[in-house]
Amino acid sequence: MRKIIILIAVILNCHFVINAQVIENDKDILKKLADDIVENTSYKFYNTKTKETFENLTPENSVKNIKLSSDYTDWKYWNGVLNIGLLKYADYTGDKKYKETVFKNYEFAFKHKDFFEKYYPKDAHRWHHLFGLLINTEELDDCGAMGGGLIEVYKENKQKSYKEYIDETADHILNKQYRLEDGTLVRKWPFEYTLWADDLYMSIVFLSRMGSLTGEQKYFDDAAKQVINFTKYLYDKQSQLYYHCYYSDLKRNGVAHWGRCNGWVMVAQADLLERLPLNHSLRKTLISIFEQQVIGVSRYQTGSGLWHQLLDKEDSYLETSVTAMFAYSIAKGVNNGWIDTRYATIAQNAWRGLKSKINEKGKIEGICEGTGIEESLSYYYNRPTPVHDIHGLGAVLMAGIEVIKLSDK
Repeated sequence: MRKIIILIAVILNCHFVINAQVIENDKDILKKLADDIVENTSYKFYNTKTKETFENLTPENSVKNIKLSSDYTDWKYWNGVLNIGLLKYADYTGDKKYKETVFKNYEFAFKHKDFFEKYYPKDAHRWHHLFGLLINTEELDDCGAMGGGLIEVYKENKQKSYKEYIDETADHILNKQYRLEDGTLVRKWPFEYTLWADDLYMSIVFLSRMGSLTGEQKYFDDAAKQVINFTKYLYDKQSQLYYHCYYSDLKRNGVAHWGRCNGWVMVAQADLLERLPLNHSLRKTLISIFEQQVIGVSRYQTGSGLWHQLLDKEDSYLETSVTAMFAYSIAKGVNNGWIDTRYATIAQNAWRGLKSKINEKGKIEGICEGTGIEESLSYYYNRPTPVHDIHGLGAVLMAGIEVIKLSDK
């Protein structure tokens, strides 16, 4: 009997040691990723013709030839996700340098906002000009994620210019963004009033935080309505996946169950549930929709823990950003008690798969670059995957944090 007890003690001790080593290694991975981002963030411009590098802009410089020396300081939705990821990592580690980097990113943008508003070529498309999305909001991509990150910064750094932008974004989403008759948020392109799954995140990342910031019910109500309406238009009961889009002019869905758009949908719901008042009348409905998606996507997870670029197409490549988004959302759902603990292994296996996508240089592979809407599935099959593409870095950070918390439990 004594030998059996000793054997059990040895086995348990080995389990705890191994588990501690795994957690420590995971923490090392996240630190290396976060440190690499901080070290490669700089606050300068350069002229593509003269190759000159400088910190401040003047009217003498040619606006057309100006580029950022670091893509991490740009004003794009993927920068918003990355900023939020760094803020979460700063809160998790207690290391202020990651938060300070995000604060500097926003400070840098607003420092030059007036310059670009004055010298911005009015005939140029906002996507083709530096900080064009900061000074010319037309779609949710332009303001939602960056605005959501700015709300987090504003809580500690109450700059007047930040509050003005936050209020402008709130007004845009509530009153100016295109909507269907039932209030569902849509885009005017590529066709009249197209519903993009991506936009559930691009709206809720801001609306949920605006609700928390102001305490106003209208932001939570609109966010909840979007979850329900997007599910009505985009959720495919047969595959248990979301379509990438719905064409309101044709009254039909697109063809693709694209991975990352399903990831946007799940992260959006996690963002909302984290902040939604516990007594909100639609909370149980929203948790049911969230769990429905978790169950649906779990059926398409591969043995590697990763998901495919096209979730239901096994001949499409394994994609990193969707895996990170699912890992984060599912782990967060378990950690917060929205879904049962038995779903934890889905997130843990996803994180195991994500670690296989980190190369020997510490860079993340397999992240699909920016992707629009197309009717041809080959478009999705053939999207490039640049190494360390920003589209997935914030999601990987967030996934790692939540899965480690899960393992700690």
